[in-house]
Amino acid sequence: MSSVLVSPNGLPWPASRAPAGLHAVERGWQETNCYVDLWLSLLASRNYDARAALGFTVTQDFEGDQFTFFKFPLHDLDRLYGLTVQELSIFDQLDEHVEHQITRGNAVLVEMDSFYLPDTRATSYRREHTKTTIGIDRIDRAGSRLGYYHNAGYFTLDGDDYAGVFRKIESLRTDPGVLFPYVEFVKQARPALTGKALAGASVLRLREHLAARPRDNPITAFRAAFPAHIETLIARGEKYFHLYAFNTVRQLGANFELLGQYVAWLGALRIETPPTIEAACKTIAGEAKVLQFRIARAIARRRSDLCNDSFDLLEQAYDASVPALAAEFDISHG
Repeated sequence: MSSVLVSPNGLPWPASRAPAGLHAVERGWQETNCYVDLWLSLLASRNYDARAALGFTVTQDFEGDQFTFFKFPLHDLDRLYGLTVQELSIFDQLDEHVEHQITRGNAVLVEMDSFYLPDTRATSYRREHTKTTIGIDRIDRAGSRLGYYHNAGYFTLDGDDYAGVFRKIESLRTDPGVLFPYVEFVKQARPALTGKALAGASVLRLREHLAARPRDNPITAFRAAFPAHIETLIARGEKYFHLYAFNTVRQLGANFELLGQYVAWLGALRIETPPTIEAACKTIAGEAKVLQFRIARAIARRRSDLCNDSFDLLEQAYDASVPALAAEFDISHG
């Protein structure tokens, strides 16, 4: 089989790809989580404004030991951009299924092992096996080459890495304990909304999300759990800290930074809210960074820090953001 690139509209391999959309905007939390970052890239690749879909961030809660791993709701992607996401059944070679979908103009979302993803060279590449989601839009099966979105960027891989991600390595191919990954494809089912129609649909989705917001301040709940957390962190050290921080302060800070972007987008459309709401979102995003640093310092010094002044600021900022936004739109709890 000769080398043939399958790509959107026959586009060639990109020599390089600069960050686009919200990834091109300077942010305190440049990366959020693999799923949100992936969708920010996918929406930008279609020239869709991702800010219209960020109203869901008002629903983030503290889940007992972590903040909600926030993700774009599929209904919102469908309603605003006409994009449907369906599970792709894998009953044959994974890369062959991927090629079929890309031929049809669909991006393919795959849970991959970052051990084989060269863009993770600073963390897990060829070091440890961790699960992450990538979005594939180009493939050359004969040339064993792949183009994909991951986190805030676009990358290519080939050779042994291609064999690894598609489980063509002998040890993976013959291991009965290695299961097929979970795979989805993104299909443009109808045209995306634009202009006033997009703004109106976005506000409607926001109103529904506000009705589903937490009933109590989630940062107050986080604060109540934190004394036990900090003792565990000091006992378990730096490696555990990175896992903990990703699932707590990073999800909190990144979520509210994006909520602030959404409120600013509404303002640009003359759907105005008090400036204190956007400012409160920025406060949470910034103070979550401070809290992350203080936790790291407490671990290094092996001395507990309950971070009371940071929690005071975060609790107050939350009350000035989500509940205030709900009051502005006159939305009670559902």
